Amino acid sequence: MTTPFPFTAVVGQDDLRLALLLNAVSPAVGGVLVRGEKGTAKSTAVRALSALMPEVDVVSECRFSCDPGSPDPGCPDGPHEPGGFASRPARMVELPVGASEDRLVGALDIERALSEGVKAFEPGLLADAHRGILYVDEVNLLHDHLVDLLLDAAAMGASYVEREGVSVRHAARFLLVGTMNPEEGELRPQLLDRFGLTVEVAASREPEQRVEVVRRRLAYDDDPAGFAARWAEEEADVRARIVAAKKLLPSVRLGDDALRQIAATCAAFEVDGMRADIVMARTATALAAWAGRTDVLAEDVRQAALLALPHRRRRNPFDAPGLDEDKLDETLEEFSGDDDPDPDPDPDSGPDSGPDGPGGGGGQPAPEDGPQGDQEARPEAEQDGQPQPSGVGDQSAARASEPFRTKVLSVPGLGEGAAGRRSRARTEHGRTTGARRPKGSLTKLHLAATVQAAAPHQRARGRSGPGLVVRRDDLRQATREGREGNLVLFVVDASGSMAARQRMSAVKGAVLSLLLDAYQRRDKVGLVTFRGSGAEVALPPTSSVDAAAARLESLPTGGRTPLSAGLLRAHDVLRVERLRDPARRPLVVVVTDGRATGGPEPVALAGRAARLFAAGGVASVVVDCESGPVRLGLAGQLAGELGGTAVTLDELRADSIAGLVKDVQGTSRRAA
Repeated sequence: MTTPFPFTAVVGQDDLRLALLLNAVSPAVGGVLVRGEKGTAKSTAVRALSALMPEVDVVSECRFSCDPGSPDPGCPDGPHEPGGFASRPARMVELPVGASEDRLVGALDIERALSEGVKAFEPGLLADAHRGILYVDEVNLLHDHLVDLLLDAAAMGASYVEREGVSVRHAARFLLVGTMNPEEGELRPQLLDRFGLTVEVAASREPEQRVEVVRRRLAYDDDPAGFAARWAEEEADVRARIVAAKKLLPSVRLGDDALRQIAATCAAFEVDGMRADIVMARTATALAAWAGRTDVLAEDVRQAALLALPHRRRRNPFDAPGLDEDKLDETLEEFSGDDDPDPDPDPDSGPDSGPDGPGGGGGQPAPEDGPQGDQEARPEAEQDGQPQPSGVGDQSAARASEPFRTKVLSVPGLGEGAAGRRSRARTEHGRTTGARRPKGSLTKLHLAATVQAAAPHQRARGRSGPGLVVRRDDLRQATREGREGNLVLFVVDASGSMAARQRMSAVKGAVLSLLLDAYQRRDKVGLVTFRGSGAEVALPPTSSVDAAAARLESLPTGGRTPLSAGLLRAHDVLRVERLRDPARRPLVVVVTDGRATGGPEPVALAGRAARLFAAGGVASVVVDCESGPVRLGLAGQLAGELGGTAVTLDELRADSIAGLVKDVQGTSRRAA
């Protein structure tokens, strides 16, 4: 067995360690979501925590780790006789990103259930994690339905498995820890809210601390057992402190003053619902127990807010998590009681930092000017709304206008890509449309089709009782239709003809609106821009729409319009992405006024490049950015070459383009 890296040997990351320890003291806090860039010891710290968890007593030979003191009356392995228990270390179970639903919640033997009428149940990872830790690395990449099952089990303390009228329930109480890199995509806001605490981690910029990280890691890699032995005393101290805090927790008093501060803080930061108040109360209580106190102080409430509120303040996917600590201090001071011994805590106060008591602020102040910064002064020509001539120098980046709700753009036909909410697809979840023989293990039984397949053979199989004789060949898998996520590739014209500040703001606002729509529909996105003498991939295909929005915001404009270069670069991106993810279908969104300049025969070259997409059956939409009283209709011509459809910026709004999806699908079918 591999020796884990000692928890107390992790350098820095005080907020991360504190959040994990608080959940070890009080699992009711609701788990931890750790957000941060790669290589910041997220996984190392989580795996190291399991060695600090106290041992648990379990009923012997119970697959569901029942507590012998209070066994689950509904345990599938029960009822349990008194006595017969064993002690073992708390488990840490890892949920792979590619796990199936049956691997998570368990699976029933459908054949035995039909033929013998027995509940032959094989436990899943939720059962293995009961009374331990369930760790989900890259939780943002986990399928939505698995995250829903996971969080429902964490909230209810039980897992339910339903298969065609056969039901199994078992206890599933665990410490839930998820880690993610925001660059790879975000969790939905409602899922973010289900994690009790969230911690932002980043690599230290202090050379001495980075040196210590490298020194300890090299020492561990050279001799894991010896390195762990050198930290054994510190590990034992923290383990004993967790046990003491758990015993003290029921005695901690959460007074009315602290409750008022919690409620006032949640109201001041306008968090939705009441879950934040409850999580803050439980976190503040755990902080007091961790500090060895029986009273919750203002400093506990403050630290609880820094850990429990930042991720609950997001109003859209592009809002960075964070908390205005000055506003927090003002709120706590305003609602502090007369009997509070510390009504105005030092912002740096809190549990002692260090291996046995990490502390520190858990939030980050929100930027005062927002992600876009102050708007720069506009040149006189731009204030008049006049576009600059093609080929002039670069223009400064314009701010995006206010985003709006767009009409749904979808890819025609029936796909088989990753689960999402954009285009029709064959999926594991959705409405049942038919049945087929299973390929591999059976996951979704089609009962009627199975019975129909088995019925003609009952006499030949010697059926004599009421049970149906079912064999493997009779089983039928239900085919279901749902929605998939697509690759939405934006090809944005950043040339001089688009450089007018007012016009480019509208264009960026439209693309930002489409990015919001892509976030909600669980798409991958990519960004190709063209200007001057060529095109570049501003953002390779990714699940992080935040990154796409940031690249869009800083996009400069100016120069000629190499439309063909932009289309060819987009075609190359799709070719490479098709090799990486062949099941994910693309949707190309070209944002341009249709002009093509620079080089010999620019219009003819653009037409030939566009016809490559039409020949490949790639669904496409051209967002026509042409403005003014005289319109050349070049974007419409480009859409025809692409085999797609063209819409104006105004028509892109959801309330202005009824029937757009039909147009996109109809045009694409004709092109194919």
